[in-house]
Formats: sequence, structure tokens, C-alpha cells
Amino acid sequence: MTHVTLRPEFESLIDPYAPVAQVATGFDFTEGPIWHPAEQFLLFSDMPADVRRRWDAKRGLVEMRRPSNKCNGMTYDAELNLIVCEHATSSLVRERPDGRREILASHFQNQELNSPNDVCVHSSGAIYFSDPWYGRMPVFGVERPRQLGFQGVYRVPPGGGAPLLLVDRYMFDQPNGLCLSPDETLLYVNDTVQALIRVFDVGSDGSLSNGRVFASGIRSELEPGVPDGMKCDQRGNVWVTAPGGVWVYAPTGELLGKVRVPELVANLAWGGADFRTLYLTATHSVYAIATKVGPRHEPYMSARRAAVPTSAASSSTPPAAPQLASGDMQLDPRRCAMIIQDLQNDVIMDGGAFADSGAPGHAKQQRVVDNVRRLAEVARARGVVIIFVWFVVEPGAPGVTLNAPLFEGLVDSRAMVRGSWGVAPVAGLEPRGGDFVIEKMRMSAWEGTKLETILKATGRDVIINTGAWTNMSVEHTARTGADKGYFMVVPEDCCSTMNADWHNAAINFALQNVSVVTNADAVIKALG
Repeated sequence: MTHVTLRPEFESLIDPYAPVAQVATGFDFTEGPIWHPAEQFLLFSDMPADVRRRWDAKRGLVEMRRPSNKCNGMTYDAELNLIVCEHATSSLVRERPDGRREILASHFQNQELNSPNDVCVHSSGAIYFSDPWYGRMPVFGVERPRQLGFQGVYRVPPGGGAPLLLVDRYMFDQPNGLCLSPDETLLYVNDTVQALIRVFDVGSDGSLSNGRVFASGIRSELEPGVPDGMKCDQRGNVWVTAPGGVWVYAPTGELLGKVRVPELVANLAWGGADFRTLYLTATHSVYAIATKVGPRHEPYMSARRAAVPTSAASSSTPPAAPQLASGDMQLDPRRCAMIIQDLQNDVIMDGGAFADSGAPGHAKQQRVVDNVRRLAEVARARGVVIIFVWFVVEPGAPGVTLNAPLFEGLVDSRAMVRGSWGVAPVAGLEPRGGDFVIEKMRMSAWEGTKLETILKATGRDVIINTGAWTNMSVEHTARTGADKGYFMVVPEDCCSTMNADWHNAAINFALQNVSVVTNADAVIKALG
């Protein structure tokens, strides 16, 4: 089956000839897919059959709950508790691994919700959900009168409490799929009846404002499919179920292409060990397709191992610094983030804007690409948060002040320009599903970026600091990180600069005072 490319960018997201594999079939109507990042299985529902099942490549299909209260959308919170939209009970529910069940939302102003349908979790712990009335219809729910006279979109505050209505009561006919942008500043909500997607600005208090139509006309008289499930990828593109399969929209609202699927698709979710497999619940079957891009990083994706106990998390005792005891460093992956900074074509590749500096030669001497890639693969597997930091300027370099030779050279060389080959990550160090990407226009990864927001949201205070250039970006980031109270770890063979002299000067002097200087093998061992 050939997918439909409408703009060239689509083929950077998915191979237009990528096969759509049928994982399992024989169901009534599948919905609510979600991937468990620690135990590596797909959970999904069969609403009309009132069953919840899981699937993985080793065990195949396993029935998990019957009846399932005709559950629909599902996700996990940061502690890997399951958040479930139940049609039969008109409730949003949290299910803990030990079997405890908690009602998060069931009423608005003393009236029953219609039937929570889809759900997503903010890094603050707030939960957003849609509430159409499909769950009060035959087959997909339990037929019964509605108590509310409208279909809304709600937020459950981080600490719990009554759901807060976020939109005008009559804005939506049937609000359905919803998802946050990678930086959580936007919330997308689609409407099945109106065949469109609306986007809202998310305020610092979690409220929504400035609602506007993002995409419309998501319908066809020639093939089945409607806006239903929806997800945002790590680049901010929106993937929504639609006629023929899944339509992919750029952050600007341009339709990039269409993923073709043999059956009507109701929902989708990325999964797999690297979150590069897109799972599709499609009427009677579940399908899987490989993608070149992964999802926006959601809080649950970092939960590779058991969460830190509440008592430990709330302790007033400051966390201990990483220690080098008898040459053996011990690092808790749950506390670690790995920064991969400035490893872009213009910086370290032959033919790049700074090739004459000697940077490509020193990068090869250090084997920096191979070492960073090797360390990142292990770190991901251990649950370390991966953060790419890229230097990006707009054409003409607006906003780049010419207050230092570095920035003057950047502008004169027309380097690091958005959309160019030079600004792209070097081959082999592209982001994967669940990774973060932030952009900067200064040497330090902290200056003018959302780095600290990500670290605080994911609970990370140990930073594995890698990239180019050792004596500038790496050193500046380590100095500021130490000032901010973070524990900085610099594997020196995962860094490079113009030449060995500049590198050694930073490694042997400045970085010794603000970080633990080590190497890739020692960090890999320390992560366990």
C-alpha cells in the first residue's frame, strides 16, 4: 500500500512505501491504544465487546479486563498508573498497578458527564479530556438519557478535584481526540461532526484561550473515516484519523500527507522500544507501521523503571552528588538527563560552515559521533531523558547580536540557518521517539531555552553533558548548570572542538571545577 505524499516534508516522517502490518484481528471495534514503556506491551479496548486486551510480540493477545465498562481512550500518568475513559460509567478513572481504582471525574456541576472519550496528561500532572456523548449510544456505550446539554473539554487539576470546563459549552458538537504540542503551549481538539481540528493556547494555569480552527474539511464521500484519535509527533506535526487512514498536518496547518490503512482507523499511538512504531486501532484489527519520527514526549515515557516512592520524592534531604568511589561511579537513571548539543553538520562535518576551524578532524579523532550514539542508546534503554540542543537561526540571522567574534563568524558564514543542510543533526544522531529537542541562539544550552523547564518537569538533576564545542558550548553549559545546582557529568570522549589543545584546556582545567569528567564507558557502567 502506497501512502500519499502531498508535501516533501511528509517523507521525512514516514517512508511512503512503509508496509502496514496487521498485528491482530477479529475484534468488533478497537480503540484506545497505549504503549507501556517499561513492560513493552500495547493495551487497547474493544468497546462493543466490552473487553480490554494487551498485545506484545512474545505473548501475543491477552485479555486484561471483562467487562471493561466499554472503555475508550487510555493513557498513563508519570507513575505508570492507567488513566481510562469509561463510556458505561461516564467516568474518568485512574487504575493503579495494585488494582486500586480511583474516580478522577464523573460529574460537572452535579450532573453526570456524557462519556469521557479521549485523554492526555500534562507534565504538571493535569489531565485533559473530551466528553462527547458517544458512550450513551447503543453499541459503543450504554443507551441512557443525557444530563448535560452540551459536549465539553475539561481539565482535572494536578492535585485532583472537580473537572474544570475549558471551552464554550456550545463550541463543539462532538469533541473527540485531543493532544498537546511538544512544548505543551498548545492543545489540539478535534470535532468528529464538524470534521475539523481546533487549537488553543495553554496558559500557565492550564486554562485554554484563543481557540481557532487549525484544520477543516476532514471528510470524504469516497472512503470511510472521520476525525477521532489524534497525536502530536516530536516535531509538532499533528496525526489525526481521517478518511482512508491517518492525515498528517504540519504545525502551520498544511496537510503534508496521508497514511493509508486497510480499515477505518479510530485511534493511534506510538510504541515499541524506541517509540518509532505507530500502532493503529482500526475497526476489526490492530495495525503497526514504522515511522521516522516519534511522539511528543509525554510524562509516562520516561517511566522505564518503578517511580521513586512518594516519601523519597518529598524528603527535604538534598540529593547526594554522583560519587567516584574506587573509580566506580554510580548514577541513578531516574535522575539523569543526557544533553546532545550542537552536533550539527555546520559544526563538525566536512563541508560545513566551520570546517576550516579543524572541527571535523577533531570530531573524527574523538570518535564523538560514535561515542555519543553508543551512550545515548544505553541511556534511553535505562530511562535517561535525552535532550537535543540545536543552534538554529532564521535566514538573515535576525536577533543574533554581533557582540562577540563567535556570533560575527556565525553570521558571516551564514551558518546554522533553519531548513539548511548545515543546521541538521549529523547522520546517526537524529532524535528518536520520546526525545526532547530545544533550540538556542547562544553558546549555553540554558540561555533563552526551555531546558530547565524540561528538567524540572521530568525530575532530573544529574546532567550528562555531551556535544560540541568542548571549550564553548559544553563548558558554558556545565558552568551554568553547576551554578543552578545541577550535578554535571562530562564524558570527555563524547565532546569535541577545533583541536586537541582547546579540548584539553577545557577538560583539564575549567570543567574539572564544575563537573565530574569521565568517559562514555564509565557512564555506561555507572547507569547499571
